[in-house]
Amino acid sequence: MPPPSVPRNRSVQSGTIRLLLDGEIRNVALTDPTRTVLQWLREDLARTGTKEGCAEGDCGACTVVLGELAGDTVRFRAVNACIQFLPTLDGKALFTVESLKRARGTLHPVQQALADGFGSQCGFCTPGFVMSLFALYKTDPAPSREAINDALAGNLCRCTGYRPIVDAACGMYALGDALPVHAHDAVSASARAASAESRAAIAGLRTQLQALRRRTTLTLSTTRGTFHAPRTSAALAKLRADLPDARLLAGGTDVGLWVTKQHRTLGDVIYLGGVHDLAHVVVRNGMIDVGAAAPLTDAAATIAARIPAMRDLLRRFASPPIRNAGTLVGNIANGSPIGDSMPPLIALGARVVLRRGNETRELPLEDLYLGYQKTAMQAGEFVERVLVPIPADDIRFATYKISKRFDQDISAVCAAFAFTIDGATIRSARVAFGGMAATPKRASHCEAVLAGRPWNADTCLAAAQALATDYAPLTDMRASADYRLGVARNLLHRFLLETTGGAGAAPTQLHDLTWARLEAGA
Repeated sequence: MPPPSVPRNRSVQSGTIRLLLDGEIRNVALTDPTRTVLQWLREDLARTGTKEGCAEGDCGACTVVLGELAGDTVRFRAVNACIQFLPTLDGKALFTVESLKRARGTLHPVQQALADGFGSQCGFCTPGFVMSLFALYKTDPAPSREAINDALAGNLCRCTGYRPIVDAACGMYALGDALPVHAHDAVSASARAASAESRAAIAGLRTQLQALRRRTTLTLSTTRGTFHAPRTSAALAKLRADLPDARLLAGGTDVGLWVTKQHRTLGDVIYLGGVHDLAHVVVRNGMIDVGAAAPLTDAAATIAARIPAMRDLLRRFASPPIRNAGTLVGNIANGSPIGDSMPPLIALGARVVLRRGNETRELPLEDLYLGYQKTAMQAGEFVERVLVPIPADDIRFATYKISKRFDQDISAVCAAFAFTIDGATIRSARVAFGGMAATPKRASHCEAVLAGRPWNADTCLAAAQALATDYAPLTDMRASADYRLGVARNLLHRFLLETTGGAGAAPTQLHDLTWARLEAGA
């Protein structure tokens, strides 16, 4: 069903964006819709603590933190300044490593913990680590070791090593607790601070952000293109219909690289990040409904809670700064053959809602892709939301990612399986792979072999052989064609072991290898 109609917003012409930096409103003139936050900080403000390492959101040296309204509080999230376009900061608070500077030269608890623990050597990566830890400090009052590791997954260190940095993350809260309450401002107080001063500081920041919030479409015209930031889905649909050739921008975690690495000029840009009625992640009628403007961080939290089998894949999906900026719908609409979200969603039977003007239509996700980065969307149409089915109790579902690194790496192969098994017989099977073809794709021949047969080693072997008919993978820098096909077959076998009780004899994950089992000779 189409979403409720929303009154169309008028457009406001403006030459500047408005943001908060160190508690002060900045009106920033825009010269290029694709100028990055990193460029603005270093070139205009001489805030050189924010570094450029990779210019593609991999190394974390450019990490900054954004503060945004979230109900009755302010949400702090780390993002990569190197691929975050400057106009997307309109109405938000920006924190850089310089923002953490305290009176009389004293260090912030995060910085002090790193200094005390010798968490820096050459120092190039250190500001990025500081900002990732600052985001954690402001959001998690008592993180586990796993949560700390995850928070640092988007930051690379070549010389110090992670142990002293992780130790600093464990020690920064005690330093924050030791601060006098009169020093509890929006920057220094941790997530577990409960003083009246810390609450008042966040309330003050929230009030400032509310004053910056736009209710109407922002249009910024420059010689290099026009930046449009609608506030409602109705305004977005009209802009998309009027400007079908404009570039849609959600988080910029892929589009940003077109600018920083390929040096492309995007022309007119329509930004989805401010479309409030598309920022939803809701569960209804057995579906998870994810809007086009919902950050991947928000979508992943709900999906992992409702579909636990996707938890590991989502944890390894890029890094926290990428997930904080990027969107699930953006990953889907981009249509990359190596996008990690598509194989499991296709296996689950997800559907996309496409919109053009006031009209909507639904497609099975697998039908959206016609060829390499070619979709079934018509001119003026966009993916408004994706509907992800929550698997029923009788569905056996699993998804696996194979890559060279555990964290923040592109898949060589991503696999997903969803079987309905009655007793020992496969009633239906949905099998999907990424990294094996020009698009994320179902394995129709493999599925045909599986349907109606007993789920055992013989059926698995026959279905695995059919994968060579479904896919003709390429050889590239991530993997050879033979490796990809072999891994795809092995993952089907792994799914057999995990769903039939055979995994006990052959651990399928490293953490299954406990000391007790090793000592028992397993």
